[in-house]
Formats: sequence, structure tokens, C-alpha cells
Amino acid sequence: MSDDSKDTFRNVKQKPGLQMWTINNMQMVPVPAQAFGNFFEGDCYIILYVSSAQTADIHYWIGNTSSQDEQGAAAIYVTQLDEYLGGSPVQHREVQGYESPRFKGYFKNGLIYKKGGVASGFKHVDTNAYNVLRLLHVRGRKHVTATEVEVSWNSFNKGDIFLLDVGKAIVQWNGPQSNRREKLKAVLLAQDIRDRERGGRAQIGVVEGGDEADSPELMKIMMSVLGQRTGQIKEAIPDDKPDEVQNSSVRLYHVFENSGNLVVQEVATQPLTQDLLRSSDCYIADQKGSCVMVWKGKSATKEERREALNRALGFIKAKNYPTSTKVEVMAEGGESAMFKHLFKSWREKGQTQGLGTTYSVKFDVMELHARPELAAKQRMVDDASGDVKVWRIENLELADVDPSTYGQFYGGDCYLVLYTYQRSNQPQYVLYMWQGCHATKDEITASAYQAVNIDNKYNGTPVQVRVVMGKEPRHFLAIFKGKLIIFEVKFSFFKGARLFQVRGTNELNTKATEVMARATSLNTNDVFLLKTNQICYLWYGKGCSGDERVMGRAMSDVLSKQDKQVVMEGQEPAEFWVALGGKAPYASDKRLQREEPPHSPRLFECSNQTGRFRMTEVDDFAQCDLDEEDVMLLDTWEEIFLWVGNLANQYETKEAWNSAQEYLRTHPAGRDPDTPTIFVKQGYEPPTFTGWFNAWDPHKWSVSTSVEYLSDVDFENLLGTSRLDFQRLPKWRQNDLKKKAGLF
Repeated sequence: MSDDSKDTFRNVKQKPGLQMWTINNMQMVPVPAQAFGNFFEGDCYIILYVSSAQTADIHYWIGNTSSQDEQGAAAIYVTQLDEYLGGSPVQHREVQGYESPRFKGYFKNGLIYKKGGVASGFKHVDTNAYNVLRLLHVRGRKHVTATEVEVSWNSFNKGDIFLLDVGKAIVQWNGPQSNRREKLKAVLLAQDIRDRERGGRAQIGVVEGGDEADSPELMKIMMSVLGQRTGQIKEAIPDDKPDEVQNSSVRLYHVFENSGNLVVQEVATQPLTQDLLRSSDCYIADQKGSCVMVWKGKSATKEERREALNRALGFIKAKNYPTSTKVEVMAEGGESAMFKHLFKSWREKGQTQGLGTTYSVKFDVMELHARPELAAKQRMVDDASGDVKVWRIENLELADVDPSTYGQFYGGDCYLVLYTYQRSNQPQYVLYMWQGCHATKDEITASAYQAVNIDNKYNGTPVQVRVVMGKEPRHFLAIFKGKLIIFEVKFSFFKGARLFQVRGTNELNTKATEVMARATSLNTNDVFLLKTNQICYLWYGKGCSGDERVMGRAMSDVLSKQDKQVVMEGQEPAEFWVALGGKAPYASDKRLQREEPPHSPRLFECSNQTGRFRMTEVDDFAQCDLDEEDVMLLDTWEEIFLWVGNLANQYETKEAWNSAQEYLRTHPAGRDPDTPTIFVKQGYEPPTFTGWFNAWDPHKWSVSTSVEYLSDVDFENLLGTSRLDFQRLPKWRQNDLKKKAGLF
């Protein structure tokens, strides 16, 4: 890096936080913190975000009317800044109107698009200046954008919100078809403008577009600026499509130069595996134009690494993709969660190895409740010592199962399992819906219907978990205390030898699954139980551990009261092979040394309103991102959580299960469609869910989220009363005032 470049970045801070620069006369010029979130449409910006974990992201933002020279300068500075920071940051290209969720998340109160550019006078924010006149068109529920539009009634429509900013006053006009969350977001944006640009010395007022007569003073201000309205307000404009549409198509390309020409060579299609990436090369992962990601191997040449961003832009041009296509550039070892999710599995450098499906952690129930992050990581709401009730679907109705046979499931049936445990001396419920792989469609439908009935009986408080045979989650295994047996068919229907594969090392993680009674079903790494009419054999493979043998012995006592005979692999008697139909080759490779891939959790807002499943990712998510009006999908890789807000519409709630299945089916990493899916309702979140969120507040929804963000001054302006007097009013009157203010 040249001395000039080093001098350019000498004031770059590498401590956690956000830094911004704009491109002015082809130079990087710092943007003051008071102006963060304001973007001139004729300019380009560079944003550096350093997290508390010291990971860095560099974004360069392109305004719609910025010049090619400015865009080129920004791209060069991004590459140089990345090099200055050691090559570890993830680089992102952002285009106005198509910003990524991560980028929007830096500006919690929204983005403001301003006409013109730096040359139009942007130097600093003068908090004493009131000579302002502008109209902002505010859109978005999750991430707000405000665009300067013509100061005229012609700019208004019934579905959106508009801020008329006249310096000493900011009037918020709510379209009659705008919703509660949009109104709240607009209020927060208006507050932000007042506090940052006016030093807190501007008044904020709200006009409901459908009840303008209720705000005569505010309407006078609007009329004095906009004039008398002569025609009707335009109809609502459909919202833009959500930020991200999951694309199941992903292709990996090796991109390099040959004699000055860009060569793009396809390597593989989905699902991708990590071993395709060679440290000596650079690659592009293409999600059919929705996002282009560049991976730089640590041993790639300096020139290749430096040209990574330009190659991505060249790739987009060669493919005729839209100029708004998202671009990410990352170095080996600094991959984004989104990139890792494109791969079937992902192993970090230096990651220890071990069995992927065996868990031997002992739990303390108080610790799980006190540390929800531990509960989430271990997928255990408690220590499995609660009460269990089991029903089987018979003739499409619920039939009680004899408690002495709890833990015995048949592949041709469906079961409901209600688990009850205590938290803070209050009963909590988990309702498992276990579906046998040979069950009929009618039985599966009936199990879902009966689950709704049980859910209603407990006032909607149970967490519902769909469990497909063979995909039982950890807690489900634990509640049967090492006695879970899955039969293909009932004993009364089958008189020959039966073979069961036993996996697990303790009572919390063990199950026995019936497999075909043939020698080819054996595996040198496991314990098997072979039950004949005369005897029960315990077959110990050479790769099984002492704990697995102990659990195999315990399981044999549950399965059969017959005499037991231990058989070591390689010392089988002739009768053993006869019962299996003869000796044959079986899996005898050494124990698989693997563990679940360390994929980061991802949160999505779900929507089926367009008739096609779409989702918007919430980056760097927190509890406040769980929208009461939505269905949210939390993907922890081993499990899928569907969180349903109290105000979510019936259609989205009904479609939630289908949404989860569609998400898994279209996942580019080729996900297992039978991944356990857990249905969670707002206010009844188990610790296995809350543990994925930092600083979860269990009382968050016990108070109104609509007014808690307002300052005392804004509270009085919007609701016409002080906070103290408001709290003294009866509940019905409080609700009336909030509805009038558009905050309920």
C-alpha cells in the first residue's frame, strides 16, 4: 500500500462502532455522526462497522444519480481500506433503494435520501438552522426509508406516511391505509430529525389522513405550505418486494484472468461442500443474480485478492444481472453467515471433532432457566424431569396410551406427547406431534387437528413441535429416559426376527430404531439388538463405546424379557447369522468423526401475501426485531422455530407450517425437509428460543410497545396528556387515545 493510501486511512478507528465517509472530489471525506443515516442521491459513501467481537464490514453505497467516476473511486477506496485492515473485513456493495438488511440495521431510525450531493452545501449539521422546507415520503415497516419528494399534495398517497418538515415544526401525516408499526417507525424518525438536526427544539405533530378535521391547527400548517387541496389523495402504492427472496439455485465459479481476459469456470451446483474451496484460488458463489459473493483464499495472490471486487462487478455485467445485484466479498476465515448457509456443512479451522449425534452433557434445570443461551445451545428447555402424557391417533380421534408403554412408537401411527414442566412456579407446556413415516395423510391431518384442540384447552400456551419419525430432537429423546423405541410395525403383525439399532450414551440421548433384519443393516460403530423367538442378542460393534454398551443393555431389558446373549463383533455364533438370513457385508468403516456444522442462527420475517413465499432477513437480530404483527422464522440449523406475534393475521399464522417447509425445501444447502419445526407464540417462548437472543426481556410484552419509546414531550404532543395522567386513566380510555394517535 502506498504512503498516500496510508495517509488517507490514518484516522480510521478500529474500535467497535460505525464510521462514514463520502466521496468528494475523488477523496474520502469523514461524515459527522450527527449526519449518519442521511444520504445524498448524487453521492457515494463508504461505511465501516466494527462489531464488539472485532469483526469488520465495509459497505460502499451508490446513490442513484452518482457519477461513474465517484462509483469507481469508492470501489478503489473500499479495496484499499480492506487491505489497510488486513484483508479480513467483509465487503458489501449497496445500491440506493436495494440496501441489505445488515446495512439498514446500522441506522435504527431509518435512511433519509436527500436530493443533490455534497456540492449542494453539505458540510456539517447546524442544529440551530430552521430555514428548512422539505417533504419526506416514509416507507417500510422493518427498515424505514425516507425520500425527499416534491413539496406538493401530488406527492401524497393513502398507504404511506409523509413528514412535512418546516424547521420549527415537523408534521407527520399518516395515510388512512398505513398501519400501526409504520406510524410508530415514522414517529421515531421524526424524533431523530428533531434531536439531531434541530437540537431538540422542533415541535412534532401527527395528522391522521382519515380524520384531518381532528387536527385543525396542524392542517393549517400543512395548508400554508402545500396550499388548498383540490383533488383526491392518490391510492396506496404497493410496497416493494421484501429484501430477500430465498433462491434454491446456487452455482460456484472459479474466476481468474488468462492473458488479460476474465475467465469464469463453473465448479459445482447446490448443495455445495466446503472442500470445493481451495485456499490458493478465488471463487464466486452466484444465487441466480439475487446475490453474488466472492471468496478470497488466504493463499491467493495479492493481485487476485485486490481484484476480487472488480471481478464481481465484471461477473454481474457478463451475466446481464441488474446493477442493483447485491455483492459481498470476504476472505477465507471471515465468511459471512449467509455464505456459510450455502454449504451443506461448514467446519471452522481448528474445530475439534467428535460424534455429531451423541450428546453427553448433564443438565442442571435451574442453570438452564437462568442461562437461556445454554438451553438454546443444548436444545433443552429443562432436564426432562417433567410430566409426560401420550395419546395415539385412532380412528382420527385421541386415544390414551398406557403409561407402561410410554416411549414405544410405531411407524404406522401418529402420536401427541404433552410435556409439562415448571418455570418460576408456573406450568409450561411443550406439545410434540410425532408422525410415523408409514402413517396415512388422514392420520397426519388428524394429529394436527387434535393438537389445535389441546392447544386451545391450555389457552394457546403450549409450544408446538412437529417431529418426523427418525428426526427426534434432543429434548424429545430425553423425556423418555433412555427407553425410546421406534418400531416399524406392531409385534402382533410380525413373527420373525427383529433388529434394532441403538444409539446414545446416556438416558438423555438414547433411542432404539428398528431396521431391516438383515446383516447389511449392521454397523461396526453401534450396538444392535436382535430379537428372535427364543433369545435376544446384544451385538457390540468394535467402534462402540462403554457407555453405548451400557445403554444397549438397558434398552434390551425394555425390549424383551427373554434371555440375553452378548455377541462381540467377529465372534458371532452361527445362529446369529441364520436369524439375519445369512452373513453379508455391512458398514465397517471407522467411526465417523463429525459434528453438527457451526452455522450461525438467522432470523427472517415471513410473508405469503404475494402468493409466493418470501422472507426478509433481519441482520444482527435482537428481541425488538420480533414484530407483533408478523410470523418470524428463526433458523438454528438443527431446528426451525416459527414465532407468531399476537397481532399476526390469521392467513400468515395458518400458513406458518407451510412456510417452514418451503424454506427448508428451497434452501440452497439442500436442507433436510424433516428438520424439527417448533411453533412458538408471543409471550410463551421457551429458553431454547430465547437463548438465541441477547438480553431477552420476559416482561417486554407486558407493557405497551407503542408508547414506551416516546419522550415525555412527544408523549404529550401525540396523546394530548402527560404520561402520569395517562397512566391514571382507565384502560379503555388509554386505548382510545392510542388509537387516535395511531399507536395502537
